Amino acid sequence: MTDGIQAFEVRRDALGETRLVTDPLPEPGPGEALLKVNDFALTANNITYGVAGDAIGYWKFFPPQGGYDDGWGRIPVWGFGDVVASTVDGMNQGDRFYGYFPMASHLLVKAERVNDYGFSDGVAHRAELPPVYNNYTRTSTDPAYRADQEAMQMLFRPLFYTSFFLDDFLDDNDFFGAGTVVLSSASSKTAFGLAWLLHRNRRDRCRVIGLTSPGNVGFVEGLGCYDQVVTYDNLESLPKDPTVFVDMAGNADVRAKLHHHFGDTLAYSCSVGATHWDHAQIGGNAPLPGPQPTMFFAPTQIQKRSQEWGPTGIAERTAAAWEPFVALASGWIDVRRESGPEAVSRVYQEVLENRAKPSDGFILSL
Repeated sequence: MTDGIQAFEVRRDALGETRLVTDPLPEPGPGEALLKVNDFALTANNITYGVAGDAIGYWKFFPPQGGYDDGWGRIPVWGFGDVVASTVDGMNQGDRFYGYFPMASHLLVKAERVNDYGFSDGVAHRAELPPVYNNYTRTSTDPAYRADQEAMQMLFRPLFYTSFFLDDFLDDNDFFGAGTVVLSSASSKTAFGLAWLLHRNRRDRCRVIGLTSPGNVGFVEGLGCYDQVVTYDNLESLPKDPTVFVDMAGNADVRAKLHHHFGDTLAYSCSVGATHWDHAQIGGNAPLPGPQPTMFFAPTQIQKRSQEWGPTGIAERTAAAWEPFVALASGWIDVRRESGPEAVSRVYQEVLENRAKPSDGFILSL
């Protein structure tokens, strides 16, 4: 084992400022296990975690080296970790788990509810956070796991869950009476996951329109899951029919322009991401024409369906959608693997500054 835990941290109020820190490598105490974080994905969704970190609590999952008061934070990512030391029955050296990790080389967990399928991190500072983020899945018993699809799982599985429950939420609310769904940042992974689901499941109930920048039009049209692709500077050409707006970009200027264009014909408006983080205003506070934007938080819909469908029902439904989606998405994405602190810092800035191509899929490790 290395002499310490390497961790990548960012300034919470200035996301472009970063540092690499080293923590002592701990020996697991009673009920604890140390996982080596082998790989993790970095997408625009992780930038959203940083933008909304204080509002939703993302910064609280993995405390920075100096504690919360020094202004730094560790952005959560999705990846795979292997047990390297454990005092926990049922968690042995070499066991592999998928879940929520910091951008770091290791994570010490307090393992609770350990079973054949995984465990939950019961460390005190995560107790009040959404349980869906505290659960880790054992790869050896995960029916959706395939070793040759690890990259796609890291890149898409958490985003696809958001897409899946957005599709379910809109259907559950009868699209708020609208027949059109407009998605900003149409080239983002969560957006085209939702577009694919809507196109597959609800084609007879709604048209799906993607908003994107001119440079991404070709990529978005090539996905084949949008009925129409429109650039941001041309959104006022859209007909003023009853419409739902799903905002993946978080760009306050785009949101205001769209609300003023549709006015009262806008049936519902929700924020999901902040791919345009430097113009972001998630949720929106300034009054706008039409319905006021709200924040869509996938765990709320997941909790509702957990009560109605049960864990098995959720697993069956998501797996049935995931398998055909990942088969297609594998052809849309070029996986780029990078390792080491310098590479992580460089790729982070590339994603933060929106310089990455929509087809890039970054898999990183420290």
